[in-house]
Amino acid sequence: MNVLSLFDGMSCGQIALRELGVEPEVYYASEIDKYAIRQTQYNFPATVQLGDVERWREWEIDWAGIDLVLAGSPCQGFSFAGKQLAFDDPRSRLFFVFVDILNHVRRHNPEVRFLLENVNMKREYLRVISEHVGVSPVRINSALVSAQNRNRWYWTDIKTRREGLFGELHSDIPQPEDRGIVLADILETEVPEKYNVSEKMARYITDPKRLGRHTDLNDGSKKAVCLTAKGVASWTETFIVQRPRGYNKGGERVGKVPTLSANGWERNNLLCVSSNQAHATVSVNKSTPILASAGMGGGHIPMVVQLNPSREFGGQPRQQNRIYDPAGKSPTLNAGTGGNLQAKILTDRSIRRLTPTECARLQTIPAWYEWVVSDSQIYRMLGNGWTVEVIKWILERWDDIFDHDSCMSLFK
Repeated sequence: MNVLSLFDGMSCGQIALRELGVEPEVYYASEIDKYAIRQTQYNFPATVQLGDVERWREWEIDWAGIDLVLAGSPCQGFSFAGKQLAFDDPRSRLFFVFVDILNHVRRHNPEVRFLLENVNMKREYLRVISEHVGVSPVRINSALVSAQNRNRWYWTDIKTRREGLFGELHSDIPQPEDRGIVLADILETEVPEKYNVSEKMARYITDPKRLGRHTDLNDGSKKAVCLTAKGVASWTETFIVQRPRGYNKGGERVGKVPTLSANGWERNNLLCVSSNQAHATVSVNKSTPILASAGMGGGHIPMVVQLNPSREFGGQPRQQNRIYDPAGKSPTLNAGTGGNLQAKILTDRSIRRLTPTECARLQTIPAWYEWVVSDSQIYRMLGNGWTVEVIKWILERWDDIFDHDSCMSLFK
């Protein structure tokens, strides 16, 4: 198999293929970030780097020999978390470069298959993309196979079906089974002190007056109550509280933690543990050993907290003021960087950032993948990357490449 990966990043597509036991004869990668290229070449030294995707007409490659085109074109213009400039955003316009390349490969090899990933967006944008690639997408939430809530659209002709009056072509990828993975399952038991934050920062984060001014709880019935009325200062309950942003109305959440994204996720997400054992409960039994090994004892429930009272983006806050139960899911990773941007964990009375290893686990990056860049670059790449287990699930549907029965054991 020969693969062309556009916007390759840290090469999550190549990771997925290796996990499936497939070593491409040639893996072409188009990427311009020097740190991402360094990562890829360290882990996959045979990768053929092509450079800027906009200069694709200069590439001297075997176009007819390409069997699979992978792409995750920049999504900032489509995302509900951004300004939604859509195709007017210079980054989102790179989608049309992908279309030009895909059509060029199709002219040389009509049997080529493709996989394109992108964020949640307005249906009108979905239709435009579907019309250009010739197939409607499937939406898969990474929460089914990981500890991260990450809803993404996947366009692919690896397996398709026709439906509707006019027989429209749809990506025919089934939903993977929920593996029941929660945030507590991916936490490290021993973490260097460099990830700790100061006691002053801890007091600031857990100040009930500050939380009460900027955050409300919703018990699921859409009736909001004041956060301070829940006793958050002593962390006596396990819940998720989410600050409204864009189309997200916020409120109390139980279950998965939101998506890793590319805009300062690490800065606003904090993992906390109940300081009132008598009132805490463990909703997922398998989380208990992890907490106990960290010296917390039974009954302490870790939660992720997103805190930032600033109001940005025209009066709307960034991903912030959210409290997440690690018996549930992680927030969506993003690619923000900086010395104090990483997500943080509160254990007993201390707070620390989520480690690169923990964030890699949220994206289901296997342990054999080695890192040779700084923590900041790791966080950013993970926020921009794919959930490897989802990509594996999709690629495994390709009957011409994989024997379905023999491969299913990989996903149990």
